[in-house]
Amino acid sequence: MQTSSENKTHDILLFDGVCNLCNSSVNFIIDRDPKKHFKFAALQSDFGQSKLKELGFNQEEFDSLVLLSKGKVYRKSSAALRIAKKLNGLWPLLYIFILIPPFIRHGIYDIIGKNRYKWFGKQDSCRMPTPELKQRFI
Repeated sequence: MQTSSENKTHDILLFDGVCNLCNSSVNFIIDRDPKKHFKFAALQSDFGQSKLKELGFNQEEFDSLVLLSKGKVYRKSSAALRIAKKLNGLWPLLYIFILIPPFIRHGIYDIIGKNRYKWFGKQDSCRMPTPELKQRFI
């Protein structure tokens, strides 16, 4: 497990480790994050469960990304847009959608979140990172 001082230099993304959409999103982020700004942990992992408990979130619901960044917590579309802002390429342009009121952004996010297993599938267990990506996971 990473020390808290190491985690302060990286944003940490907690994601649903059995969701195919979430795992594809993690791969997408890794491919567009050459500076290795982000670290990752499944919500179902010991670290993820500990953080959910510490933050007062439900430890059995995994319907939202949770981004831990510089002592702040972002969820749902706010997390996704803040992630896009730090990726290479044109992805930071998506951050303009932060201007849309959260209840609208989160509403769209919730529709996708509630249907993600049906639309994208689900794995039986959390992903196991390859040896070369292991240092990116907590």
